Amino acid sequence: NIHELEPASVMIATQGQVTVKRYWHLDYPHRDAPSTVTNEDDAAEELQALLTDAVRLRMRADVPVGSYLSGGLDSSLVSALAAGMTPLKLQTFSVTFDSAEHDESAFQTEMASALGTHHRTIACRAGDIAGVFPEVIRFAERPIIRTAPAPLYQLSGLVRQAGLKVVLTGEGADEVFAGYDVFREARVRRFCGRQPASRMRPQLFRRLYPYLPGLQQQSVEYLAAFFGAGNTALDDPLFSHRSRFKTTAAAKIFFSGDLRATLKGYDPAEELVSRLPEAFSLWHPLHQAQYLETRFLLPGYILSSQGDRMAMAHGIEGRFPFLDPRLVAFAARLPPEMKLKGLVEKHILRKAAKNLLPTAIRERTKQPYRAPDASSFVGAGELDYVRDCLSEASVAAGGLFNAKAVANLHEKCRTQPVSGFRDNAAFVGILSTQLWQKNFTGQEVGAARAA
Repeated sequence: NIHELEPASVMIATQGQVTVKRYWHLDYPHRDAPSTVTNEDDAAEELQALLTDAVRLRMRADVPVGSYLSGGLDSSLVSALAAGMTPLKLQTFSVTFDSAEHDESAFQTEMASALGTHHRTIACRAGDIAGVFPEVIRFAERPIIRTAPAPLYQLSGLVRQAGLKVVLTGEGADEVFAGYDVFREARVRRFCGRQPASRMRPQLFRRLYPYLPGLQQQSVEYLAAFFGAGNTALDDPLFSHRSRFKTTAAAKIFFSGDLRATLKGYDPAEELVSRLPEAFSLWHPLHQAQYLETRFLLPGYILSSQGDRMAMAHGIEGRFPFLDPRLVAFAARLPPEMKLKGLVEKHILRKAAKNLLPTAIRERTKQPYRAPDASSFVGAGELDYVRDCLSEASVAAGGLFNAKAVANLHEKCRTQPVSGFRDNAAFVGILSTQLWQKNFTGQEVGAARAA
């Protein structure tokens, strides 16, 4: 919600007067300005020193500090540095999945073995996400369109069972060092946009998503259309995210007539543009994309719904070395190619990790943290609250969604595998909104049916 308190702001209440003051803001150099950082080896050395000190500061505590270990570059690097700063074995924690497309347990085991940590895992099996989802929404206090917070809710519970109260995480590295697929995707889309008729350039989209096998079989025409290559003006301030916004917006087909009428004329993208800093248009396109992720997605979702709220549900404090202000400021000054070199994400971070991580961990392509979505809730073991929340009577009583459209979506998810983002996001978004209404508006799920 972009109407929330601005990130890096403080609210001061004095004698009945409330003021909000921004104490820090993210900034990048002019795209045509000569870089103050030119030597890659020196940059990698400085980066390692800054990250080492950031970890050291966050290891300060009067209780043992553990670390989340996903098996990816970011959490592995934080764990590697932390392991050398604790007098006892570092305690690390991971989530595993039954589904191969989500599971990273092989990399987690390799990294834990290399560091010699006391490693614990919790398995997120079929039905587990549905089982904890009502609690996830109760602690998130907002609707969500992904189930990814649920396994992290389980993980923080594991930390609590182990007797720890503080963990380090790798959050922030993808925003600060350009690790997300959206950054690479935007680069390819710009490349295609310069030659819209090219049949060769759209094939690069296949390289971006090796973990999505269905994409590898698609035609060049499909790839270009799906990713919107050539459909967005290159000077659009939201160029990097337009295709994502379009995909998410497709879920609005499930909105009720009343909600559509309420939102008529409102353009969230237009409001988003109005909130961009004056210097935004002067930044390099990669820096523009990084700002959008860091300013608008990171605080409200990654650090809140998926991060702090899931951790604090079990009394666990998460600490984020990659969001050390010195580290963020240093990364902002780096030339774009040091962060995204061709299509290799977090290039400079990989270089800084050269002597700290096994090669297989340091050089692996990023696998985004994801969890099963609609499939978590449907099937033979479907829980009563899911049926109640998505019943036509309950949906109609909530007033936000079209009851018949939701019923059709529910049936579709029950009878066939759903792989598209729109249907998965819609299913999770509708279910979480129904649960949110029950928890925070007093609406009882199934009340309309009972009446």
